[in-house]
Amino acid sequence: MPCTVVTGAFWGDEGKGKTISYLALKDQLDVCVRTGSVNAAHTVWYQGNRYALHMVPAAFVNEKCRLLIGAGANVHVAKLLEEVEVTNVKNRIGIDNQASIIEEKHSIQDKTSAHLKGIGTTGWGVGPAIEERVRRTAKLAKDVPELQPYLTDVAKEVNNAIDAGKNVLLEGTQGLMLSLFHGTYPYVTGRDTSASAICSEAGVGPTKVDNVLTVFKAFVTRVGAGPIPRELTKEEAIKRRWFEIAAGTGRERRSAPFNFELAKKTVTINGATQAAVTKLDILYPQCKGAKTYNELPEGAKQFINEIEKQIGIPVVLIGTGPEALDVIDRRK
Repeated sequence: MPCTVVTGAFWGDEGKGKTISYLALKDQLDVCVRTGSVNAAHTVWYQGNRYALHMVPAAFVNEKCRLLIGAGANVHVAKLLEEVEVTNVKNRIGIDNQASIIEEKHSIQDKTSAHLKGIGTTGWGVGPAIEERVRRTAKLAKDVPELQPYLTDVAKEVNNAIDAGKNVLLEGTQGLMLSLFHGTYPYVTGRDTSASAICSEAGVGPTKVDNVLTVFKAFVTRVGAGPIPRELTKEEAIKRRWFEIAAGTGRERRSAPFNFELAKKTVTINGATQAAVTKLDILYPQCKGAKTYNELPEGAKQFINEIEKQIGIPVVLIGTGPEALDVIDRRK
């Protein structure tokens, strides 16, 4: 059974939640570890219900999957507990003892700090919480009474699962172009978002990973400030049906056509072995609900072929609708 890392290709919002929920069901995931923080929402549509998850792993749709939040994550306690109730995962979620805590003061700092104005921060308090962690003064999950029932050693659990041959997924958040190191600095998040960093936050060494699956959307979007090459006007985005509202913050997403140069960069830095492309049905409405590659119109096939040619790895999953199972699976 493989250990797979799922990463975002551009500026987030690529469809990682959909991809992970599909894999959770199709591959019968045993363990899913979420990394990152509350400033990224993964949207899952399952059985007609929509979930915008800031803390609970998107693999919750598989009722047998153990859900974990890694030591490198930053936990917003109220949001986590709210989502645990909504998704009914109280008996199968674990939080690493050393995950750090986002406190109310961090959110206030995030919204009022002069140096953050214009960056496009979500205001959850993630950056200030990371700052405090670097200063070694952060509150940790083990210090929070409400989290006591969920505490565990995530690195130990996930490595034991991998060694036992179980099916494990490491859930990255945001996208490579938001990486503190590799993204469009200073218009980035407060952490690295690459596959290497996802492994680090979960406590998994690189030799334990079998696949790195990078998720692309059929067009590019980003929220907040910062560059986005070949950006469309809002009017043009609406006309093309590319205009979106962010699941986590309600902010408008800016959009642009698929960017092959950035796609190559993200595949290189993530060491990606496979790709997923979501929302192909937005570019080619005839694709909606398709379950096999042969059902796609010729233009859609050419688009997928061009992506594979440019990035040098196979597109193994193609999203053709919002539901978790609206996917063309080309894996052997």
